[in-house]
Amino acid sequence: MRTPLIAGNWKMNMTVSEAGAFADELLKNTLNESVEAAICAPFIDLPVLIEKLKETNIKIGAQNVYYEQSGAFTGEISAPMLKDLGAHYVIAGHSERRELFGESDSDVNKKAHAVIEAGMVPIICVGETEEERDSGRHTAKVAGQVKAALEGIAAEAAGELVIAYEPIWAIGTGKSATSDDANAMCTSIRTEVEKLYDKGIADSVRILYGGSVKPATIEDLMSKSDVDGALVGGASLKTDDYTALVSGAAR
Repeated sequence: MRTPLIAGNWKMNMTVSEAGAFADELLKNTLNESVEAAICAPFIDLPVLIEKLKETNIKIGAQNVYYEQSGAFTGEISAPMLKDLGAHYVIAGHSERRELFGESDSDVNKKAHAVIEAGMVPIICVGETEEERDSGRHTAKVAGQVKAALEGIAAEAAGELVIAYEPIWAIGTGKSATSDDANAMCTSIRTEVEKLYDKGIADSVRILYGGSVKPATIEDLMSKSDVDGALVGGASLKTDDYTALVSGAAR
């Protein structure tokens, strides 16, 4: 049985003081312990979150990483730096990184390798545009992204990673795929992982849905066979909404 995961993605929100206040407020709430909770925050917020939430089961993650270990890469953060800080997860290939900053499938693959080699867990993001879905190319597009992202990753590592399906047309637009649409793509992703490895690995990989997920929609999503949780944007910025999402994800 795969443990459900709710991973908040704060994007470019929350100052250090705001992150600290969020953590203090969250500590007053009771999170459902049958669901794994994670928060992926801006680099500057990671130390305060890791320190304040160190006595809890909440995992802290970064939203991005550079794939080199060190060097003359001004402005970048390496996987060993994040590991030393205490990060557990690192998002790789979020659609905004792909669309706004030109990250390629090759970049995502190299980042996933770097994260795994540093002893952390990548949350690998895949997803299609509205035009790709409307033209019927969405399944092939996402399968290709999965294959490229996992190239060269050993089976034992593949079984531990997380894949997040985020239809690009549903991010920050208020639109959302139906729970059946989300599950169909998550099933397709699991099938692709099985092709690359085996059924055991495919059954162990957790696949999240990301795309305007809210407390009101999480229970329906989690009722589906291949949806193991959610990568949540705006709703993860409020402690009560985040707590409700974690509770709603319980199976």
